[in-house]
Amino acid sequence: MTEPVIEVRDLWFSFNGQPVLSGVNLTVPRGDFLIVIGPNGGGKTTLLKLMLGLYTPRRGSVAVFGEPPRRVSQRIGYVPQNVHINKDFPVSVLAVVLMGRLRASRGWSRHSREDRRAAQEAMEQMRVWDYRDRRIGELSGGQLQRVFIARALVSAPEILFLDEAMASIDAQSRGEFHEALQALNRTVTIVAVSHDLMILSSHVKSVACVNGDLYHHDSGEITREMLDAAYHCPVDLVAHGVPHRVLGRHEEKRKDD
Repeated sequence: MTEPVIEVRDLWFSFNGQPVLSGVNLTVPRGDFLIVIGPNGGGKTTLLKLMLGLYTPRRGSVAVFGEPPRRVSQRIGYVPQNVHINKDFPVSVLAVVLMGRLRASRGWSRHSREDRRAAQEAMEQMRVWDYRDRRIGELSGGQLQRVFIARALVSAPEILFLDEAMASIDAQSRGEFHEALQALNRTVTIVAVSHDLMILSSHVKSVACVNGDLYHHDSGEITREMLDAAYHCPVDLVAHGVPHRVLGRHEEKRKDD
């Protein structure tokens, strides 16, 4: 059996007394490409932040590499939903990626040769090395998102968390973006949150539907029962443009059974 890198057990979380997640269980094996989907406000981003150690559970536990997430933060990469950067600021793409090598212990000192080599490798992996001298404001949404992922990869994480990675990418760029993630997944475990069901590409290995509860399917297909339960209404999924796995007919798996 593949080694688990994330284990969520009987997880409960509330905001201001309002329950957001209830009794969530989830195991993510090394090398997985997990997509977490569900309606807005269903708890997807909250679950991701709990796995990052940014929130503390009201009850239950989250372990990453067998430890509390904050203890292994150096092994984790994260691209948040809203990356705050001034596109009009005259900074190069390479400089933005190198920000991922900053360490509190050395502050804003000059980057080493090793830092620049790591940045080049991450940018080549995400196919943005050719843009290294461009200003950040000159890039398209898809190019910019790959730059932010390269910035997260420059510290060589073993797990990459993506929050709404497809939000700013046009339909024409999605195929290339999926291919870049597929190549990355050969060496990095990926957990991606999305409200957009179109992120369910053929490269995805497992799916979790979250809406307070969690319904997990350990393949890239999801069932009609999972969607209906997670969204609390019938859902039709129409795929186009990118090869997708859509709605297989399987028995429902609830809470990581």
